[in-house]
Amino acid sequence: MKRVIIAITGASGVIYGIRALQLLRDVPDIETHAIISPSALRTALSEVDMDPDEIRSYADVVYNYRDIGAAVSSGSFRTAGMLVAPCSIKTLSGIANSYNDELIVRAADVCLKERRRVVLMLRETPLHAGHINLMQQATQNGAIIMPPVPAFYSRPQSIDEMVTQTTGRALDLLDIHLPVVKRWTEDCDDA
Repeated sequence: MKRVIIAITGASGVIYGIRALQLLRDVPDIETHAIISPSALRTALSEVDMDPDEIRSYADVVYNYRDIGAAVSSGSFRTAGMLVAPCSIKTLSGIANSYNDELIVRAADVCLKERRRVVLMLRETPLHAGHINLMQQATQNGAIIMPPVPAFYSRPQSIDEMVTQTTGRALDLLDIHLPVVKRWTEDCDDA
């Protein structure tokens, strides 16, 4: 069983984290461990037609955002890595500076120290020099910065298709390859 941590922060784009949980829930050899910030749940009220219980229901295990003693806060917890989708600037700053005051940042810091992949779907635009410096620092720490920029070669017909494609590509970075991802010059069925 491959364990994957999915964190959802309060930046716009909570659907990316939700979609990751939705895509992974039916994959038989993957167990999802979710951390959802209070700000993410607040943002979800504005962006998706789901209540907090429904969002949590997509994960196999859900941790309290404040519980820095949870299983995912230890290097001995085996995981394939972590996806932070979306990643707020506050969370980016915490990860870049190892400021472990809550579980999302703590779990990311642990993954990085154990040399596991951490993918940050940074959701902010435009960027100022401070944001860029934080991205550089997080990258130097081992994180992968992946802003949720849609790929139009897949010829998306809806926002839902763009979200699925972008989320699937983020999961690719954790070595999770799903058949819903359309590959360059390939049909979805051939992926």
